Amino acid sequence: MSTSSLPTLPAAPAPGRPDVTARLRDALLGASFTADGLLELLGAPAYAALARSETVPALRATRGDTPLEVLVRLFLLQQPVLHARVADVLPVDACLESGWLVRSGTDEVAATVDVRPYGGPDGEDWFIVSDLGCAVGGAGGIGSRDEGVVLGVGGASTTLAGITVRTPVGSALDLGTGSGIQALHAAQHATRVTATDLNPRALHITALTLALSGAPAADLREGSLFKPVKQGETYDLVVSNPPFVISPGARLTYRDGGMGGDDLCRSVVQGAGELLNEGGFAQFLANWQHVAGEDWQDRLRSWVPRGCDAWIVQREVQDVTQYAELWLRDAGDHRGDPAEYQALYDAWLDEFETRKVRAVGFGWITLRRTGSAEPSITVEEWPHPVEQPLGDTVRAHFERLDYLRAHDDAALLESHFKLVPEIVQEQVGLPGAEDPEHVVLRQHRGMRRATKVDTVGAGFAGVCDGSLSAGRILDAIAQLMDEDPVLLRDRTPAQIRLLVEQGFLEPA
Repeated sequence: MSTSSLPTLPAAPAPGRPDVTARLRDALLGASFTADGLLELLGAPAYAALARSETVPALRATRGDTPLEVLVRLFLLQQPVLHARVADVLPVDACLESGWLVRSGTDEVAATVDVRPYGGPDGEDWFIVSDLGCAVGGAGGIGSRDEGVVLGVGGASTTLAGITVRTPVGSALDLGTGSGIQALHAAQHATRVTATDLNPRALHITALTLALSGAPAADLREGSLFKPVKQGETYDLVVSNPPFVISPGARLTYRDGGMGGDDLCRSVVQGAGELLNEGGFAQFLANWQHVAGEDWQDRLRSWVPRGCDAWIVQREVQDVTQYAELWLRDAGDHRGDPAEYQALYDAWLDEFETRKVRAVGFGWITLRRTGSAEPSITVEEWPHPVEQPLGDTVRAHFERLDYLRAHDDAALLESHFKLVPEIVQEQVGLPGAEDPEHVVLRQHRGMRRATKVDTVGAGFAGVCDGSLSAGRILDAIAQLMDEDPVLLRDRTPAQIRLLVEQGFLEPA
């Protein structure tokens, strides 16, 4: 479907004319058309159902005639509403003129786009604009009808927003902006935001998202991957929720990369390195192949550009049949002709067989441009629950890397440490046993890690309050355990490094 055949969308407010978008925003806020207002009106079950593209509970909850119910039916449920009733809530004629609304029948109006309230990290009331019926991604199978649609808020976009480092920066790049969610977040802490997308419709909708949310405008550029970036431009932050689906062909613009296998994700990661300023971060969601006879961790290490530290976390792995079924359902192919569905399924499995792919991993990739002569690359699997947002946790991970690089074992033993708050100790062993088989330290915040330690490590962590150096603590433990303090000082720094690296201990 070409962009010329899609409904006309409102442009960003033009100089010399009334700011319709600002007036619309004021009207939405005045009617409590916010994330909190929706939750109060709909109740938790109906609110959660909307996130699954199920509208019946919300329709039942909006059978009244309050301004908020009118707006929910109009912008979230895409129901025509009487012109006269909308005129009591919105500047309806201005919205019709600018394209936010169109006439439906003789006396009703309908929305041209989906507008969904979205709560910012500091309580901001934002609005994410997307194509009709696409507010929560491909769950409704919209991809089978239109490859050029622009999706709204989904699990992937909120995950990326949650893991992104939010320190104030001068410049940020949102690569493949879609409906502008990452650009909207970046606009809160970046002086200059550039947003790119291959789909010109996505850039239009990003402009609407930013304007309707009251955020500064971004520099919007059309083009694939890094092509819109001007020669010599660099950034303090690069973020991307790219079309990472590994599929045969590029049928759906919003999700399929169009390159063979996981080449698109690899290209995004490798290309970001030269765009980063010193100390800058690049953060992505990605899929990667698990290829027969190849270590998946080595595969990802090979993606990391020179001069960058990297932290790569695999959150999920699916075998090739699960993966194919997931994305065929995403496009709604399971609802069509069974023979066509089977042919598409076969094509996916043929593609994986040709590439010797046994499974597909999904996760997060964070790069940081470093001046270190020996960059650090951490690739790990962590499928367990975490506490979002994780931006501060990600930033702290790289700060700890810098600290450990700057301290050899002798310096480490002279250093003072504190146990991070909300760490608990678990002792694991047989009931009635005098001593535990092992001790586990567990975090209740951030990554919620758990790590095994020996009795020395547990005792060391337990007394770290910043008052004594690591060496003095080990000397005291050696005396209590009747061990040689020199041998204990020799063998314990590796365990201290692990506890610092994983965020159980922090320099005092």
